[in-house]
Amino acid sequence: MKQRYSHIAISLHWIMAIVVLTTWTIAQIAGGMPVSPDRILAISWHKWLGLTVLWLVFVRLFWRATHPAPELAVRMPAWQERIMQLTHLAFYLLMIAIPILGWLMSSAKGYTVNYFGLFELPDLVLKDKATGSLLKQIHEILANILIGLVALHVLAALKHHFWDKDGLLKRMSFFK
Repeated sequence: MKQRYSHIAISLHWIMAIVVLTTWTIAQIAGGMPVSPDRILAISWHKWLGLTVLWLVFVRLFWRATHPAPELAVRMPAWQERIMQLTHLAFYLLMIAIPILGWLMSSAKGYTVNYFGLFELPDLVLKDKATGSLLKQIHEILANILIGLVALHVLAALKHHFWDKDGLLKRMSFFK
């Protein structure tokens, strides 16, 4: 019985974790900066990394569809297992919705979205300041929910590792 994820699944998990946290952190820093070339660069990096998250989540979903998760060999109460499943579902939905909302927001605010300066993405909606403001609020709320779920996920993993000592964390670790 396979109890660990593949090295590719583990790599995608940790790369996405780093990119998601970095993207959110850049947004927090850029939000407090005065309008300047540095703020524009920070926002550009935020958008580039956000689009990278969107691309990676589809890569990860493809990998997951073609390489099923290992069996859960850990005994836990049914409610914990259900929360784990719902949290993972929420991660995927949010990692798709948040970048798309950011793209919609940029379009509505009249800002072109490009990917690392390599190519421009089409506007998804017409320019409309009110729509842009609403999309910004939704984008930020969902991003903060995502970070809250990440914190819950980390705490749960640490609980399983240090308190329950059930080896659950090893499933997503490069180390045996």
